[in-house]
Amino acid sequence: MTAAEVVEDVEMKEEKEVEKKDPSLLSVEDIKEQCRFIRRAVETKEPRFVHRVLRCIPATRKKLTPTVLRTLFRSLYSTDTDKDAGKELVKFIEEAEELDQTATPSRAKSASPLCPEVDVYLSLLVLIYLLDRKRAEDALQCANLLMAKIDSHNRRTLDVVSAKCYFYYTRCYEVLGRLDECRTPLHARLRTATLRNDFEGQAVLINCLLRNYLFYNLYNQADKLVQKSTFPDQASNNEWARYYYYLGRIKAMQLEYSEAHKFLQISSRKAPQSTATGFKQHVAKLTVTVDLLLGNIPTRSTFLAPQMRHALAPYLQLTQSVKSGDLVKFDKVLQSFAKQFQEDHTYTLIMRLHHNVVKTAVRTISLAYSRITFADIAKKLLLDSPEDAEFIVAKAIRDGVIEAILDHENGWMKSKDTSDVYATREPQIAFNQRIEFCLDLHNHSVKAMRFPPKSYNKDLESAEDRREREAQDLELAKEMAEEEDDGY
Repeated sequence: MTAAEVVEDVEMKEEKEVEKKDPSLLSVEDIKEQCRFIRRAVETKEPRFVHRVLRCIPATRKKLTPTVLRTLFRSLYSTDTDKDAGKELVKFIEEAEELDQTATPSRAKSASPLCPEVDVYLSLLVLIYLLDRKRAEDALQCANLLMAKIDSHNRRTLDVVSAKCYFYYTRCYEVLGRLDECRTPLHARLRTATLRNDFEGQAVLINCLLRNYLFYNLYNQADKLVQKSTFPDQASNNEWARYYYYLGRIKAMQLEYSEAHKFLQISSRKAPQSTATGFKQHVAKLTVTVDLLLGNIPTRSTFLAPQMRHALAPYLQLTQSVKSGDLVKFDKVLQSFAKQFQEDHTYTLIMRLHHNVVKTAVRTISLAYSRITFADIAKKLLLDSPEDAEFIVAKAIRDGVIEAILDHENGWMKSKDTSDVYATREPQIAFNQRIEFCLDLHNHSVKAMRFPPKSYNKDLESAEDRREREAQDLELAKEMAEEEDDGY
């Protein structure tokens, strides 16, 4: 056989071995590799290794099976001190056949005790496994056990993993419909995280508490929490996106639509661009509603995006009814999609749009008719009497929606000629909003940039070099002065 044939034969054998390898065994090896990354993070004090492991959780949770988990517990919880912790976790897992890992030395049992960070991470995987299997009661027991483990260790290297645990701890109570029961423990952990400068845990806990309050429509309590707490600048972009979304909901309910729109735009920008489709859909629904409350009409491209087309279909019909000022169509859309609007937490805000529809209809009437009676306006707006139409038109004139004159004696409205928009402050306001948006985008981009540690010291000169350079500059200045004197 030639050398090329030998190499080809070896490659074919390796490919067959890879094909024969059990997928469960591969999953066990992947999770063990993640545990090694966590141990390296503890030894080197580098949290980026833990962040790398936590980013793999969506892929890891798909690989969790009773066989994989039981094999992990048997191989990792090997010492006498760790076996008790392993038994507490094994009781949540169904009976399954364990894999044989004695074939290679790399899979041999370790004699060293398991570090707390790895123990907490494995407990978190069990909690996620129970939630995925719809075993909410067992998940709650596992979550309480997990919190007890975190409380028993006061280690800063545990902060990043514990922050992820807080989220799933809250999720267990939400699945069971008992979200209010975890509010007091979350507040206690937020105080502890703030005192310990646990920025990741602080960000997660604030978002969990805001979600808790908004779930029960406690907007005043949520607003007080925002005012009394400081969201850490060191938080991840995902946590910032959630925080700005909750701020947008709070401000929208408090009639501060401009602030709400700004926060929702930032939330959409900070959200993951390739994942988190459900979150981005919720942000888009609330953004469209706030846009309509501000008197703006969202662009059609917002509704035609591939990920948004189906989710925003009711909001497209809502936008069309507001744009046309059709009260009948608006009421029909509201009745048809009332359940969905309630699930999206936008129903209360959409109810406020009735006034915007009326204003749009009044503006359309003022543009179409130079003079029209209040009775005809009431008929077009489906109002009970001409007096109601007169009050609505008077309010529209006071708010600057239309420019018209009311003739109470004759019972009609006379529209004025349309004025030049560029003679008003509207262009200035529009430019100011765009400039603020660009400056805000620049500031957030600069804050999000990462630099190597102490990179600014590389090009800085020492004190001796600086004195030597200043002395040379003085000598050079004296020589130049003497040359100028000789020239004169």
